[in-house]
Amino acid sequence: MANAINWFEIPVTDFPRAKKFYGEIFATDMHEEMMGPHQMGFFPGGGVSGAIVKSEGHNPSMDGALIYLAAGEDLTDVMNRIEGAGGKVLQPKMKVTDEIGYIAIFADTEGNRVALHSPK
Repeated sequence: MANAINWFEIPVTDFPRAKKFYGEIFATDMHEEMMGPHQMGFFPGGGVSGAIVKSEGHNPSMDGALIYLAAGEDLTDVMNRIEGAGGKVLQPKMKVTDEIGYIAIFADTEGNRVALHSPK
């Protein structure tokens, strides 16, 4: 097993708002597609990835599993766009260890608690 995770889904209630939020903080355009009854917006990148998802049974939450999104070399740029895009920084950038790097935690526009990670 190369990775402990191979896919993640972040539940959303207002798909256009969530797509705009994540597109703004990561300065990207998320590819959108219907997959059966699931409206999905895909995070860019190869390897382990995921999507925002609107469908029955996908409910945003501040509790439960915490997903750490890769924020490039330095998460400061992404973190600095969160509040302007409608989210809220819950834990500012902090160093974990020299080996692990830095993390920050935010609330998205849908009511999810999500984290960022970067080496610097």
